[in-house]
Amino acid sequence: MTIGDLDFGHEPLFLAPMEDVTDISFRVLCKEQGASMVYTEFVPSEGLIRDADKAIAKMRTLPEEAPVGIQIYGHILENMVDAARMADKAAELAGGHGADLIDINFGCPVSKIAGRGAGSGMMREPDKMVAITKAVVDAVQKPVTVKTRLGWDDDSKIIVELAERLQDAGIAALTIHGRTRCQLYRGKADWTLIGEVKNNPRMHIPIIGNGDITDGPSAREAFDRYGVDAIMIGRASFGHPWVFREIRHYLDTDEELPPLPVPERVALAKRHFALSLQYKGVPRGIYEMRRHLSCYFKGLPEFKSTRMKLVTSNDPQEILETLDYTASHWADAPLESSNVYDI
Repeated sequence: MTIGDLDFGHEPLFLAPMEDVTDISFRVLCKEQGASMVYTEFVPSEGLIRDADKAIAKMRTLPEEAPVGIQIYGHILENMVDAARMADKAAELAGGHGADLIDINFGCPVSKIAGRGAGSGMMREPDKMVAITKAVVDAVQKPVTVKTRLGWDDDSKIIVELAERLQDAGIAALTIHGRTRCQLYRGKADWTLIGEVKNNPRMHIPIIGNGDITDGPSAREAFDRYGVDAIMIGRASFGHPWVFREIRHYLDTDEELPPLPVPERVALAKRHFALSLQYKGVPRGIYEMRRHLSCYFKGLPEFKSTRMKLVTSNDPQEILETLDYTASHWADAPLESSNVYDI
């Protein structure tokens, strides 16, 4: 599968952009675990054009992440064009590798974004969505992609027609999350409309499916039954970055890997923690790592007090010692085959 000049090979697996999750440390780790492409947290267009340091910092990427997409969001056409141009020059503005493609977020369902017309709020204004998309495509040199949902609610699932219009606006690929905005993350993702988009004879760009892919069998069904070109994995990666290695192994061999032993989970958690401290320092690197450390060891018996130490300590050495204790004390503990968290 290709997007522009980017070749991802057969049945690629992408890490979904997630706010407060897909920072540099997590992206690097997922890349090391087999993600074919990663995306930044979504970057607000208004923040970029105000030269807000936090928004610009979100665009920093590293060569070891490549290929990497920078995702932007907003609801004002002029601001989105300006933000896209800044993302196009991210290496110059934020340092590092920059963007290999620019992704437009028309899928975020949270009220503070969708409620003001951005993210999946744009599903109520498809003409405006298409106009913004075309303006962004025309403004930048890198491939532009879109991530969106089926529609605003069950009575307005417009994705089949909308996909054609977005393609006509010039996007290089389309990611579809199999829920409406009003569903948020509730219920089961509906892949039938994703498959309908993919199998529409008018569509020629890659279609990336997203929603409820948690393991090898669910990924295999998505590729075989619905024909998507790639899969994007979001919540299933949270506290479980090795999910990409597990799914890739299943797709290649039709065999599931055994649950990752606790000592290996600890090794990954320590790698993740080291990257977080390297790029965010103390105390921020500790605070932002807590949401991950609380999830790495789901299912361990009598782990509550140890988990509390991991998510309340402000001392990097104490956290490392607690992780070492976890590796030794629960070395042979039985584990669940998956580690999926709703976020």
